[in-house]
Amino acid sequence: MRGNLFAVAVDLVVLTVRDGILCVLLRERQAKPFAGELALPGGFVQGREDLLDAAGRELAETGLAIQGHHLEQLAGYAAPDRDPRGRVLSVGHLALVPDLPEPPGEGTWWPVVKVDALAFDHLQILADGVERARAKLEYTTLAAAFCPPEFTISQLRRVYEAVWDTTPDPRNFSRKVTNTEGFLEPTGTKVSGGRGRPGQLFRRGKATALHPPMLREAPSTRTNGAFVR
Repeated sequence: MRGNLFAVAVDLVVLTVRDGILCVLLRERQAKPFAGELALPGGFVQGREDLLDAAGRELAETGLAIQGHHLEQLAGYAAPDRDPRGRVLSVGHLALVPDLPEPPGEGTWWPVVKVDALAFDHLQILADGVERARAKLEYTTLAAAFCPPEFTISQLRRVYEAVWDTTPDPRNFSRKVTNTEGFLEPTGTKVSGGRGRPGQLFRRGKATALHPPMLREAPSTRTNGAFVR
């Protein structure tokens, strides 16, 4: 990493919703620089790997796999001083996954609102990933990526509440998602959630876009506008 040469790395913002809270996958660095500090999963692209291969390998070290989950490139990060070892271009990736157990490998879930310091420039990468997720929920059906294969309208609404830090009106929300062609497909089964009528189960439909978009409101006071940077 001398002269004008760049090393290439990948860093992953892996988001999920656990118990109604937006969480990110972090791991503690074992090596210098920033040994002992929390960081996003990531590392250098090796050999003949492409970016997606490298992202998959780094994610696999946490015990998770990218197959079947949403994964997209986020942005490139190449500030001259972002890595004390030399010039490193990192390509951020965003992954959206349903609620999963604690990873069996190197990683743990952290509430996004409690993350106030990370190694390198990972705090900025995380902020960019959260904002990308928030924006995507306005005009795509990606909120269902946070849900299990079959889910209720209430479960889907709680995803929007967690990611946007708002509280959508239940009736208006239900009307919007059920009237958007291809967003949801009824499974024909219901699940009892305790008191009240059993909730109808849905699966994600084939639609990818919302027309018109479902615009988010101003953040609520629950977390003072979670993770605004």
